Amino acid sequence: MGSFVKSPTEQHLNIDIDKVSQTARFLILSLPDNRLSKLSPFAIEKGLHAIGGSPKSVKRLRSGDLLIETASAIQAKSFLLAKKFLDYQLSVTVHKALNSCRGVVSDKELMMASESEIIEGLSTQGVIAARRINIRRGNDIIPTKHVILTFSSSKLPSNITAGYIRSPIKPYIPNPLRCFNCQRFGHSKVACRGQLTCSNCGIAGHSANGCQADPHCFHCKQDHSSDSKDCPQWKTEKKIQEIKIKQNITYAEAKKLMSH
Repeated sequence: MGSFVKSPTEQHLNIDIDKVSQTARFLILSLPDNRLSKLSPFAIEKGLHAIGGSPKSVKRLRSGDLLIETASAIQAKSFLLAKKFLDYQLSVTVHKALNSCRGVVSDKELMMASESEIIEGLSTQGVIAARRINIRRGNDIIPTKHVILTFSSSKLPSNITAGYIRSPIKPYIPNPLRCFNCQRFGHSKVACRGQLTCSNCGIAGHSANGCQADPHCFHCKQDHSSDSKDCPQWKTEKKIQEIKIKQNITYAEAKKLMSH
């Protein structure tokens, strides 16, 4: 699959507070020296209320910072403009993932449109990025009718209107994130602190390049490679991704729900 094409709207989200506040609902509040982690719930509620009233939801992150979900665009703007929390210098940032969502549109009519044209034509409907799904056949890369759309909102629309056609939108459920180094799910190779493990035989200490051993899964111990989509653990992780996307929560929260 190709890379996303981004619109100027998305590229300038961090400088246009009026525009950001219309779509951004999830904000992260930080204080110097991690002071938020040392404040009581009563003090935090007092500080929040002084800025813009009580948010729709408040959650303390592991870092000690606060993740808030604002109730309206007006409240979001109040927090984005805030410089002080109680008597401390306040830093407010837009959450990188929770304020957008992705969906898939599948329509042969859109085969004739480029990614840039799709973004331009759907920008008034909140589309900020588009990526066509391609498939590989031999040495050929073949474009499909399926296009992944990114919306500048946490709520996925049920459909889009592209010119004279109206097409339904389905949630985009990405494949599980598997580390190419240790083979575990939930993080990438860049963030891995684990041991190099072969994706073919599941044994630590070497990569799959040149491995002649019989396939043996690191996850479920069955006779397939660790990257197989037939793996029960892969299917579980795919379900976690589905919960994460549909409920707009973090991977850790979705995994916890899955284990109950």
